[in-house]
Amino acid sequence: MDVPNHEDLLRDLVYAFTQVGEAMTAVAEQLRGANKIRVQALFAGQLDRAIDDPVLAAGLSTLSDLSEDKRRQMLLANKHYGLLLLSYEVGVTNRNELLGHLKVLSKSAVFTEYWARTSEHRALLPSESLEARIGRAVDAIMDERPDDLEEWWVVGPGSATAPD
Repeated sequence: MDVPNHEDLLRDLVYAFTQVGEAMTAVAEQLRGANKIRVQALFAGQLDRAIDDPVLAAGLSTLSDLSEDKRRQMLLANKHYGLLLLSYEVGVTNRNELLGHLKVLSKSAVFTEYWARTSEHRALLPSESLEARIGRAVDAIMDERPDDLEEWWVVGPGSATAPD
């Protein structure tokens, strides 16, 4: 029986540690996705309560000069948009599906108004964040500039690559 030399043992140990590290990274990413879904569920629950109760809606909404019905519509548009972003981030929809959903959503008069009223909110986002990049894609859709849709996909330094 051959006794492995130290170099072989060290190589095998490094390989085993690499495998464990990769597995831990995969588990961490799955936990991150699950946590993101849970946080979004909490936000959605708050939005549901605010949509049902005008007093809560006034406390949650950052938009002014809205009737109760209009505020509820804006909250629902926000919720729908947020769910589309989440579905993309966790890999339920791919880039093309997200763009398709956003094109359909842009045909809604309520969403169009929501989008116009929240432009200042999006201006405060870090420019290379996924939400800001997707926001620029929606801007291009709203302005009917399909050639600019590719720009949102460009990933800047330090930003995470989104799933396909």
